[in-house]
Formats: sequence, C-alpha cells, structure tokens
Amino acid sequence: MKLCIVTETYPPEINGVAMTLHRIGNELRRQGHSVSIVRPRQSSEAPHAQYADEHIVPGLPLPGYDGLRFGLPCSHKLRTLWSEARPDIIYVATEGPLGQSSIKAAVALSIPIVSGFHTNFHEYMKHYNLPILAKVVEGFLRKTHNKTRRTFAPSQDVITRLEVMGIQGTRLLGRGVDTVLFNPRKRDASLRQRWGVDDEGIVALFVSRLAVEKNIPLAAKTFERIKARHPSVACVFVGDGPERTKLEKQHPDYIFAGMQQGEALARHYASADLFVFPSVTETFGNVVTEAMASGLVTLAYDYAAPGRYIEDGVNGYLAPFDESAAFLQAADRALEQRAHWPKLQSAARSTAETLGWSGIVRQFAEDLDAAINEPAKPLRVRVAPT
Repeated sequence: MKLCIVTETYPPEINGVAMTLHRIGNELRRQGHSVSIVRPRQSSEAPHAQYADEHIVPGLPLPGYDGLRFGLPCSHKLRTLWSEARPDIIYVATEGPLGQSSIKAAVALSIPIVSGFHTNFHEYMKHYNLPILAKVVEGFLRKTHNKTRRTFAPSQDVITRLEVMGIQGTRLLGRGVDTVLFNPRKRDASLRQRWGVDDEGIVALFVSRLAVEKNIPLAAKTFERIKARHPSVACVFVGDGPERTKLEKQHPDYIFAGMQQGEALARHYASADLFVFPSVTETFGNVVTEAMASGLVTLAYDYAAPGRYIEDGVNGYLAPFDESAAFLQAADRALEQRAHWPKLQSAARSTAETLGWSGIVRQFAEDLDAAINEPAKPLRVRVAPT
C-alpha cells in the first residue's frame, strides 16, 4: 500500500500529534508499506533542506503558539505531486489550510481520502475565552471530516463525541507506547540530586505543552497541595509554551526543565515518582502511557488514555472528569497511600507493556485497505429552489 500522510505538525516539532504520526509512519514502513509525508517547513529547519519521503510545503507561524506552524493552501502543488506519484490513499491528519487543500486535490484526482481526529480544537475555545466559537469550529470539523471516507480517533470516548457531532464513518486508531525508551531503569540519581531530592523524597512531575488548554492552574494548585504535606517535594514542569513565563513568575520554587525529548525525556519521567496530569482537552494523552511505562504513579481525569488504562487505586489514581475538587482529593488520597506506590508503579509498568505499536498499526493498515475499496461518500449538492 502507498500511503501519503498530510499533516501540519511533524518532527522536528515536538508534540503528541507529531510524535504519534512519526511512530505510525515508521511502523507502517517496517510492515512493508510505502509512506510519504506532506508537511510545512518548520522555522528551525534550513530553508532548502530536503528529506527522504517528505514533501515540504510553505507554512506560517501559528498565532499564539511560538514555534508551531500551519501549512498554506497548495492544492495545485498537491495535484501535481500526486499526479506524478499517485498514492493508494491519503490520510489527512490535521484540519488546517494544508488539510483542506489535500482534500480538494484528492477529490479532483479521485484518490481515496481518510482523516484523523487528533486535537479537540472545538473544546479549546472556552480555554481561550472564545466559547461562542465552539459551535462554529464544531461545524467546520464536521464538514471537513465528512468529506473523507473514514475518520480515525484514538479512543472510544472521542469516537462517541464525534458521532454526537454528526461525524460519520468513525474508526479506532489506538496508541502504543515505546516501553524500551520509557522505562523505570532510566531513573537518574544525579538528576534527582539536581532537583534537591534523595531516594526517599518525592518528585511530582507534569509533562506537556505549557498552554492554557492543558489546565495548568490546576496542575500548579495540585503541586501546592502536595508541597503543603511534603515541603521538600520537587515540583517539575517539563515542556514549553505560552504559559511558561507567567508560571515561572508565579511559582519561582518550581523547577522548569523546558522541552525534553528522547533519552533526556525518558530520564525525566523515570526520575519522578508522581505524574500529575489534569488536562481536560486530550483526545488520548500520550504522556499518560509514557508515564506509566516509566513506572510512575499517575493522577489524571477519568477519560481518554487514563480512563482506558488506569484502574483507580491499582495502577494509578483517577478523578471524575473535569471536577477540580475531586482531582485535589485524589491527590490527597495518593499521598495518604504512599506506602503502596511501589505496587502501583509496578502495575502501571505491566499495563504499559501490553501497549505495543505493531498490532495497532497492523489494524490501521487493514482499515486503510478496506477504505481504498469502499465507495466514496457522495458529495452533497445544494439545489436552489425553483
């Protein structure tokens, strides 16, 4: 199968969507498929750099997100590209201008298209004080995804929400975790020492982009709650983003490790003890399974990856979705049961070891093959009244 993935975000960007797509593409190649990528050039890249199996298109910075870019419309360029090297199917991973162009070009060339739902943009609106736009964005997402034969989502609760929104042809594309990279054996005593914590101390960790949609105030409040009980705790934020400067001013006693990746990220995970993740806008939450693979006690809301893989009090702690008081109470409960953490950490690692990528991607390939052979969705033509 020849697959082209179209995405506004991809390495060298560091975020959950970019790393997921990179992992899926590599695993598909390992299983014998041909995969090409269409993406915008990132600001960190040389202006004329070229990459094998990647087609670079023009992009612009995303307002409010330094370092992230979106692809500009380029339907003509994509028609030319796919006329010369026609893929069997196109996977549109993002709904921005580049994604819109790819759908237009694919329809013109009669190439089957499927899409992925990776980000809850419509739910971001309330976090950016734009709740009035939520329905508008929801309508845009529905229209975009219903132009494709299937829409893949990472969890069943997201699929349910998409179906309520009126998005048709939904399919599950789960997520795996690299248990070789993310591993308790990466624990680094010298890193903990730099954080001012010995083997008996507690490191509370948050890993994600430091942006308002990640519910950063509740993460900070949870850290304060832990610090009240354990004054020597090290509270560590790993990640970067628009909220970092404000957060550093408000909490100078916290540790801000910045963006980490690869082995360095794995050491940061494994050198912590408690993973605090109060985000309410995830479609999945890769950081949760990474934390579990690293042998951490995870505290999160009961939905997406935590809802699927964490059993409360067995391999982590859960709070009812978007109930901040309950989240803080779950933190209290976790601290009260600290003696049981080794058992929970071992159970979390065991759960993560069942989440391999190969089976997930093999099922994805089967779904793509089925989509290639099914009829295209009929275009809805609006007829003017006579």
